[in-house]
Amino acid sequence: MFKATHPILGTRDIQAAIAFYTAQLGFNLAFSDQQDSPNYVGFRRDAVELHMQFQFEHEMSTIRLRLLVEDPDALFSEYRQRGVECSSNGLRSTPWGTREFALYDLDRNALTFYRNLTGAEKMQR
Repeated sequence: MFKATHPILGTRDIQAAIAFYTAQLGFNLAFSDQQDSPNYVGFRRDAVELHMQFQFEHEMSTIRLRLLVEDPDALFSEYRQRGVECSSNGLRSTPWGTREFALYDLDRNALTFYRNLTGAEKMQR
């Protein structure tokens, strides 16, 4: 029955957010509600679509997203080459069975990129 989810992230500066998500995180700007000064936009990278909306400071809250990716090691390397600041934990294998890393966007939305460890990888821990 369910087919997809499109979380809406808040931002106080939509132009800066567009630049960060496209130039730094490698997403494409999929759509915008207005050409000159948008309030609502969508980003796509592969099968993932994120929506973003301008919000005033009092409307902002902490958002945490986990994005399942094919190869977090390669993505981590890509982001490091682009100068994206990732969490102090860096890339790691977790006790709960994932390989992951995290970062904050310009509005402190938390994004974690992960894959599940294989059975063999879990045995090596």
